[in-house]
Amino acid sequence: PVLDTEDAWLSVEGPVSIVELALEQKRVHYPLVEHQFVLCTVLYAIMRLSLKAVKPLSLFDSKGKNAFFKDLTSIQLLPSGDMDPNVLSIRQQFLLKVVSAAVQTLCSSQKDTEVSEEEYFPFEKGKNWPTLAADLAQYLQISEDLVRRHYVCELYSYGMDHLGEE
Repeated sequence: PVLDTEDAWLSVEGPVSIVELALEQKRVHYPLVEHQFVLCTVLYAIMRLSLKAVKPLSLFDSKGKNAFFKDLTSIQLLPSGDMDPNVLSIRQQFLLKVVSAAVQTLCSSQKDTEVSEEEYFPFEKGKNWPTLAADLAQYLQISEDLVRRHYVCELYSYGMDHLGEE
């Protein structure tokens, strides 16, 4: 991009401006950033919902694991459309665990009259974990419908029929 500057600023001496420094940086490889975002979301879900016995790196194949430790400006081989069925099964189980834990947390917070959902998740006002799991399913190559069906089944099993019907 072309940056227009006023004449008065041309004679100023000192350190390089932050805009010029930003323009000199290499461009990041966006799919690699997206891949890192998926890992961060998975880790945050594990932490926030207190999921046990989940190994986050098992959700990725060897190419995906190797891509985590590369510079974001480098172009890496990322997982292709063909995935190992075992990895897909592990991913599916993880997403279903996220949905189950989210519904269980929602139910337990609604049963406690002292604790509201906003107090239970103070920094996550409006955070909808089942929707996040469905969005994450796109990145992990799992059917969104499967996640949504599991969400509805969980709502019905916890007696939240009015939400399940919606």
